[in-house]
Amino acid sequence: MAGHNKWSQIKRKKAANDNQRGKIISKHIRAIQTAVREGGSGDPDLNVALRNALAAAKSDNVAADNIDRAIERALGGGDGATSYETVVYEGYGPAGVAVMVEALTDNRNRTVGEVRHVFSKRGGNLSGSVAWQFESKGVIVVPTTGDEVAEAAIEAGAEDIEFDEDATTVYTAPTELFAVAETLQRAGFEPSVSQLTKLPQTLTELPASDADKVVAFIEALEDLDDVQNVYTNADLENAGTVVS
Repeated sequence: MAGHNKWSQIKRKKAANDNQRGKIISKHIRAIQTAVREGGSGDPDLNVALRNALAAAKSDNVAADNIDRAIERALGGGDGATSYETVVYEGYGPAGVAVMVEALTDNRNRTVGEVRHVFSKRGGNLSGSVAWQFESKGVIVVPTTGDEVAEAAIEAGAEDIEFDEDATTVYTAPTELFAVAETLQRAGFEPSVSQLTKLPQTLTELPASDADKVVAFIEALEDLDDVQNVYTNADLENAGTVVS
């Protein structure tokens, strides 16, 4: 189960972007409102999409009052609610790496124009199907290691486990994410991350020079207000590059 940690480069990217608190919170609020509208409920026990959005927001330490206001607006109880739809763009970035971009938008023409501009400017190509190269997974990161957390994860139904020096990363089927996370919590292991993601089935190795271009490309996409998540099969960790 131990080995190359597929989640490590995503964790690093998240930590590096934590100084952009306003933009991060805005993206989570948008995801929460969309989940409430699409799921038809502000109760996470009745709305799986909302549970996903709340877990991701919690991982980024979004304040509870921000979350409550977002749910209230989505239910029609406050001003400022906007209706968003989910769009996914597929293509290739610098060095031909596969890229998937998930966005929430109230204006498809604006969003595709902004995404296409980044692809063109940064040496990418917004065409082609790459979704088959990625697999939807639940990911849970527990900031501790040892046999006890591994055993608890296995008993809870984890599909795979990977270890860092100071954390255990647990992978689940998307439908089992919350059941596994709650079981770990009951066992005394509080996750620092609990969310859905898309993992590349294989990683593309890159020289450092190409990795730098891919990093700049990903960051430019993530800076777009409508973009929620960017996934790539580039092996940025082994290229010796840290997303910053």
